[in-house]
Amino acid sequence: MESRYLDDLIVGDRFTSGGMTLTEAEIIDFAFRYDPQPFHLDVNAAAESPYGGLIASGFQSIAICFRLFIQTGIFSQSSIGSPGLDELRWLAPVRPGDTLRSIVEVLEVRPSSSKPDRGIARLRYLAVNQRDETVLSFIGNNLLKRRPS
Repeated sequence: MESRYLDDLIVGDRFTSGGMTLTEAEIIDFAFRYDPQPFHLDVNAAAESPYGGLIASGFQSIAICFRLFIQTGIFSQSSIGSPGLDELRWLAPVRPGDTLRSIVEVLEVRPSSSKPDRGIARLRYLAVNQRDETVLSFIGNNLLKRRPS
């Protein structure tokens, strides 16, 4: 996709990424490094958990959702970080073999009053699986450059 600046965004714009399928090994590796809970690490323990099987860490799901959107290239020329996320919700477990894609909608576009070369775009991120179930959502406050003169 063509790179966009803050000035190019319109409230209601939607972007959809390609997909990524998670393997059992990727889920366990991430959990071992960053979220070592039994239902993320151990197939047998996970089977006895309320989830009835291995599930990905929510933090892994967020990272994948964000990565998939960034890989679209929409903000390749304009992104300069983020002051944070709002309203994070994990809505359904992500399991080995699930394919996630990101759907991102522009909620608000606000040029900075103190730094005219940038502004904030508030975006609703959804991670959706292969059954079109939303597995997580959050609002990202993306700090973006304005279009150069």
